[in-house]
Amino acid sequence: MNKREFIKKSSVGVLGLALAPSLLKNLDPQQKLRTAHIGVGNMGGEDLKAISSHPQVEVTALCDVDAVNLAAAHKLHPSARVFFDYRAMLEEIGNEIDAVIVSTPDHTHAPASLMAMEMNKPVYCQKPLTHYVSESRAMKKIAADKGLVTQMGIQVHSFYDYKLATLLIQSGIIGKVHTVHAWSPKNWGFDGKAPEGEDAVPAQLDWNLWLGTSAERPYKDGYYHPGNWRKLVDYGCGTLGDMGVHIFDTPYNALALDVPTTITTTCRPPSGYGYPEKNTVTYEFPQTPYTTKTLKWVWYDGPGAPTLSEDLMLPGMEMKKTAKSGDKSVADKISLDAGVAGENELPEQGAMFVGEKGRLLLPHFMQLPKKIRKGKYVDISKEIAKISEEHNLGEPIRNYATEGPKHYHQFVDACLGKGETTAPFDYAARLTETILLGTIAGRFPGETLHWDSETAKFKEEKANQYLSGNYRDF
Repeated sequence: MNKREFIKKSSVGVLGLALAPSLLKNLDPQQKLRTAHIGVGNMGGEDLKAISSHPQVEVTALCDVDAVNLAAAHKLHPSARVFFDYRAMLEEIGNEIDAVIVSTPDHTHAPASLMAMEMNKPVYCQKPLTHYVSESRAMKKIAADKGLVTQMGIQVHSFYDYKLATLLIQSGIIGKVHTVHAWSPKNWGFDGKAPEGEDAVPAQLDWNLWLGTSAERPYKDGYYHPGNWRKLVDYGCGTLGDMGVHIFDTPYNALALDVPTTITTTCRPPSGYGYPEKNTVTYEFPQTPYTTKTLKWVWYDGPGAPTLSEDLMLPGMEMKKTAKSGDKSVADKISLDAGVAGENELPEQGAMFVGEKGRLLLPHFMQLPKKIRKGKYVDISKEIAKISEEHNLGEPIRNYATEGPKHYHQFVDACLGKGETTAPFDYAARLTETILLGTIAGRFPGETLHWDSETAKFKEEKANQYLSGNYRDF
């Protein structure tokens, strides 16, 4: 079954259900929100823990293709019904649940979420929102058409430092921004070849259900479940689709960006199996109220990221040119002068805004942003205090255990008619589309792809085949 057929059938009731629109907005303020969780291992287990920590949540159903994951989750929530197949779960108890949490590998996000939303269920879906651009647009449309509460799982979106950085940029603290650099040395890539042969599927795993709508493939130990799927083009979105979503989020939100007009990726030639282990992705975005006429955005991932440049120089750093041994090319080398520990070293992961009146460094994560101007740090404590007070940000709390659940609880509260979410699918779909355009450009290293948001197509026809994929009937 291809994507178009799946969406068409689900819109008329793929399982023959005719469910009334959700009435969550009219719930009693003390009523429980009955949740169904699709994927309860690893990150899904963390999602389950955070959602269920809300006092008005009743975990009603648990679903996972791995019996070990399912048993562990059921031990914590013994009254919940358990399922291996999310389709069976939604068919059998659709009228007994109020909201759905999707925490599966990326390739299952859209099939599961679309089905739940067609049944008028609010959805919390892990990042990146989808595996294909066409799916992001479909999820955005359904959520809007049905007026559903939605939230993408980017927990740091609700953290103090990121909200603060957004407000600082929008206050004009460094003027209009012309360049953003963002990076992570994490390696969710695989430069090897696809494995040969097959191994016995573990007894606790339903491999057919794990593959879901993706193409059939023999199981191999250590390549797919439980964690290595992120590295592979059929299931994940590489480092860009993992850490990139978190690190893109604040600059993307602060600058009020839409989708880019051009994308160029520098990486190894595509293998068709794994994502490259190192990538540099350069985007160009159209102007917004917070940017210059165009905005250049450069993403770096993989070992050694980022590539150092003048834009990334910190106070206390000295850029030197040193010839590589045995090579005529010249490489940029950095030497560090004495200074306060940590202040003259780039954070392992983060983003740098480059504006007309200086730069703003935003480490990832739980660190205050820092302003740099003319090679020196600038004291912005007064600006921080003023913005924190004006926007009731409170004090920064450096405790993920207490801060992490806030993003989840925001979704629960919105479902109960108390407030709104800050990463709904209207926003999440555009951010995810930007991410996915970068992964597609990696199939054409060194070439600039031109994106037309109105038609949802590339000028380069050869790239359009990667905007969607055929859904397997499973």
